[in-house]
Amino acid sequence: MKSKKKIVLAYSGGLDTSIILKWLQENYAAEVIAYTADIGQEMNKKKIINNAKKLGVKNIVINDLRDVFVKDYVYPMIRGHAIYEGVYLLGTSIARPLIAKDQIRVAKKFRAFAVSHGSTGKGNDQVRFELGYHYFGPKIKVIAPWRIWKMNSRSDLIKYAKKNKIPIPKDKKGAPPFSVDDNLFHTSTEGKALENPKNFAPEFIYQRTISPEKAPNKPSFVTINFKNGDPCGINSKKVSPAKLLEKLNQLAGKNGIGRVDLVENRFIGIKSRGVYETPGGTLLLYAHRAIESVTLDKQTMHKKDEVMPRYAKLIYNGYWFSKERFKLQRIIDNKRNKVNGSVKLKLYKGNITIHSRQTKSKAYSMKKVSFEENKTFNKSNIERFINFHKKKLI
Repeated sequence: MKSKKKIVLAYSGGLDTSIILKWLQENYAAEVIAYTADIGQEMNKKKIINNAKKLGVKNIVINDLRDVFVKDYVYPMIRGHAIYEGVYLLGTSIARPLIAKDQIRVAKKFRAFAVSHGSTGKGNDQVRFELGYHYFGPKIKVIAPWRIWKMNSRSDLIKYAKKNKIPIPKDKKGAPPFSVDDNLFHTSTEGKALENPKNFAPEFIYQRTISPEKAPNKPSFVTINFKNGDPCGINSKKVSPAKLLEKLNQLAGKNGIGRVDLVENRFIGIKSRGVYETPGGTLLLYAHRAIESVTLDKQTMHKKDEVMPRYAKLIYNGYWFSKERFKLQRIIDNKRNKVNGSVKLKLYKGNITIHSRQTKSKAYSMKKVSFEENKTFNKSNIERFINFHKKKLI
């Protein structure tokens, strides 16, 4: 007897991906394998498994990728100080390449002919997933239900769910809910009242941070330790990448740090308004720039600043596995072996202050910067230096 064709679906266990799972079964006469990547999002493994089993799924794969996500995706991005359009720390963007890579690995393991995702036809994620799929599995078919099925509204999905006895969360009846994406690095919230940029973001949508007004009246302090350009510990205690980010999320969140309300330009040409929370990532960005300021030379730092906008744009658009991103990463990581030491941060009601920087690096010279007279800096050369640059004004 000929075995059934197989499709690996990126499955969250929620309403949308459950509907997609059933739709794939009906339209492709295929066995659907439910795949979930644990990258630190809020998730109920028992619920995911039970919901998949109710839909007749035999193979349910849940992979813990939290440390890989932070070490191999978040940390390289922090080394590049990547910020899209001045404010967005790329929390959703950086997660998709890893999910796509592991999903293709699972597809190859099960000899699936296709992979599928639940990204809508108006968003960036469909691009990010599919560029990753193509890089690791160019011969594997991609099925994007939102671009091909005939269901065009939330009410259509609700009707389909009722018809197929798929559980419908109470908050998803009627008006569309807020669209939420989260992982260990960030949480994003879009939709409903947020779609109109004149509306103030309601406080109840924030999940990882309290408002600065309600933050403690006393400051908190934290020291982040760095080795070869990456965080390696908190307060001189070595912890895993995932645990480090988790601890920083908690500390920054309770001090009202990491909130961003932005209108971004999506890759496909649509403007989108959302509220993003990246508490621990915001601390890492501040601390990394601070440690580089006392360990790297001017030319290296300025070169990194020059390539950052392009680097961030590549990540946002889904080009994590592109030759250009790899090339820029090499520029970013040049001399990262010199970035060692620690940075102490003061956190207070939504604000971050650099409290101190410590390193054994000799890039910062106390003798040269001292206002006391010394022989390590030849001031007589300054006049020639200025006259040289005067000529560039003509």
